[in-house]
Amino acid sequence: MDSPVWVVLDIVVTLFVAIAMITFFARRNSYRIAILSVIYGIIYIAVLILNQYYNNVGYIAVRVLSFFNIFWIVAIVVVYSSDLKIFMSKIARRQKVKYDYATTDDQLLQSAREIVKACQNMAKNDVGALIIIAPTEIPAHILDTGTSLDATISCGLLESIFNTKAPLHDGAVVVLGARIISAGCFLPLSQEVTLAKDLGTRHRAAIGITEESDVFAIVVSEESGIISVVQGGAIKRYMTPEKLLEEIKVVYRISSAVGKKKKKK
Repeated sequence: MDSPVWVVLDIVVTLFVAIAMITFFARRNSYRIAILSVIYGIIYIAVLILNQYYNNVGYIAVRVLSFFNIFWIVAIVVVYSSDLKIFMSKIARRQKVKYDYATTDDQLLQSAREIVKACQNMAKNDVGALIIIAPTEIPAHILDTGTSLDATISCGLLESIFNTKAPLHDGAVVVLGARIISAGCFLPLSQEVTLAKDLGTRHRAAIGITEESDVFAIVVSEESGIISVVQGGAIKRYMTPEKLLEEIKVVYRISSAVGKKKKKK
């Protein structure tokens, strides 16, 4: 018979793991899995108690559940691999890529206009696009799956990247300040179950990354040509060029007076 101390320790560890899993699933709106985790945790603890205090009743059940623990962990790692990667990156306190170019508001405004122009052209031609914008810094794990570019933002470059025949068109372009830092990045998808059915993979990726990081995302729908923006997990659709420019200016913290000064000249 196992020592009561080890049984108590086993129960405490199980409770800790169960609470961590419930929190993890709840934040991703996977409530059914969270409920199943609670039920499983209760059954497992009950079997441990029976096995300890009632002459090894449930001995076989304990062994079976121990094997099921391994299966459960492997399943979570496979299904939520991208989420776990982000979680582990945060634990490891990986450094963020910081924007240190000397860029003026006029340069940022020109970059914003190039982005808007590219999005408008791609929307008209039914070309899908996903652009991630960070004003000053961005988590390093976002760049891990992409191809480094470090290029000046231009309408032509963005359109060429998202050309359906280009090798990087399926991923996201990451913009840091007035530079395109990386392209072809693959992002974690949102697990939100209440999203509209017409929102595709690009929209879910945009929502997913903005739920995890303080970035701004622009999505051009390949099917409908609708331009959307996402921030903090919240999506705004049907962006006009004027609205999109204003949204980007807010992200870049560009004063509204910057554009007006140029017009007067």
